[in-house]
Amino acid sequence: MQKIMPCLWFDNQAEQAVNFYTALFKDSKILNVTRYDDASAQASGMAAGTVMTVTFQIEGQDFMALNGGPAFKFTEAVSFIVNCETQAEVDRLWDALTANGGAEVECGWLKDQFGLSWQITPTALEELMTRGTPAQAQSVMKAMLQMKKLDVAKLQQAYDQA
Repeated sequence: MQKIMPCLWFDNQAEQAVNFYTALFKDSKILNVTRYDDASAQASGMAAGTVMTVTFQIEGQDFMALNGGPAFKFTEAVSFIVNCETQAEVDRLWDALTANGGAEVECGWLKDQFGLSWQITPTALEELMTRGTPAQAQSVMKAMLQMKKLDVAKLQQAYDQA
């Protein structure tokens, strides 16, 4: 069992979100679903029989999704970073996570249709920021700050032209 597990609070879309996330990422699965019984439904104001929690795994990381009602919303104070090996992976995840009401933010950040913040980051970014000269790193940073979805070719071009 994983020592620390993030819990994602949803109004009532936990199951829908988990189905979306586990379909989007490889090596993902739903581990357990619990439902509100009469006592927990009465205490929470949720309907008996509806999904209370969904425990799931993405790429070996365990998460819990909770249908807790409208009391709390996601903010950018917490986001999930996804390290992508290729531009094709960046594009696939970016397009899927911004679809159906998701929103592009900036510098590789986005919000999905449920309001959860993600950073879709090519692994090349760290390499470009750390392997060259300070001028090259500054050029890459300047290019990144002008992007919403990160573009590896444009980041590489900024590195090469510095």
